[in-house]
Amino acid sequence: MRIFRILFILVLSFGLVTNAQAEQGKAKENEKQIEVPNSVLDISKDNTYPNPAQDVPYLQPSELAQELIDSSNVKVENPRLIKILNESSVNPSPVAIGYRATIYLGHWPLYYESAETNVNWEYQKINTNYSDNRGGTTPQQIFYRQEAQKSVKGGLTSKVASSEEVKQMMMLKAMQKTKLPLSFQTIVGAGTKKDQIYNIPVKKLGYLYAHTPAVNEKGKITYGEVYLVLKGKEKKIVVKNVTSQGIGAWIPVQDHVSFIFAASDRPR
Repeated sequence: MRIFRILFILVLSFGLVTNAQAEQGKAKENEKQIEVPNSVLDISKDNTYPNPAQDVPYLQPSELAQELIDSSNVKVENPRLIKILNESSVNPSPVAIGYRATIYLGHWPLYYESAETNVNWEYQKINTNYSDNRGGTTPQQIFYRQEAQKSVKGGLTSKVASSEEVKQMMMLKAMQKTKLPLSFQTIVGAGTKKDQIYNIPVKKLGYLYAHTPAVNEKGKITYGEVYLVLKGKEKKIVVKNVTSQGIGAWIPVQDHVSFIFAASDRPR
C-alpha cells in the first residue's frame, strides 16, 4: 500500500510539473516580441507630417479606486472608468449605523481580453516610386520619396457600444504585446524620403512600393452594469448583467513604412 501511495504522489507531482511547464510555455509565447522585418523602416525623423505621439499609459488608480476595483466581482480595466473612480470621494460616517446606498454608475465596457495579435506589414499601399532603366548601360538607383500625403486609418471590425473606450483598451493591449507605436490613424506627408538605395539592373524597369503596416488585434470585450454599494463603513463595486462579445480591430503602425522593390522587363 505504501508503494502505491509513493507512486501516486510521483505521478501527481509529474502532472503538476508538466502543467506548470505548459503554462510557462504559453506565457513566454504570449510575451514574445514581434520582430520587425528588415524591409520595414522607421520614418519618424523623416516624416514631413508630424504625427502626434500616441502614449496610452495605464492609468494608476488612486487608493480608493484600487480598493473599489479589488472589491469588484468582475475585472475592471477601462481607463475612463478608473479616471472617474480616481475623481470620486466616498467618506461614510463611522457612526452611520444602518446606512445603505446603491449608486448606479452606468453600463461600461470593463476589460478587453486579447486572444490573437498579428501584424500585416503590407496593410495599405501608400506610394510607388518608378524608374525606367531599359535603355541604360549601368545599374540605376532608386530611393523612396512620398509623392502625395497619405492618411491611413484603422478601426474596429464590427460595431460595439462605447467604441472609443473599446478602441483605447484594444490599442493599449496591442502596444503592450507588440512594443510597436500604434495609432488608429497615421499620416505620411508628401516629400517624406529615406536614403536607402535600390539598384535597378540594366534593361529593367524598377518599382519601389511603400506600404503602411497595421496590427490585427482580436479578442473579447466584457460589459456590465456597474453599481457603487455603500453599507455603513463598507464600500464596494458590484457588476451585474455581465455580457461578452468577440471583437477585432486594425491598428496602423505609426511612422513605419514597409518597402517592396521589384525589377521588371515590362510595365506593371
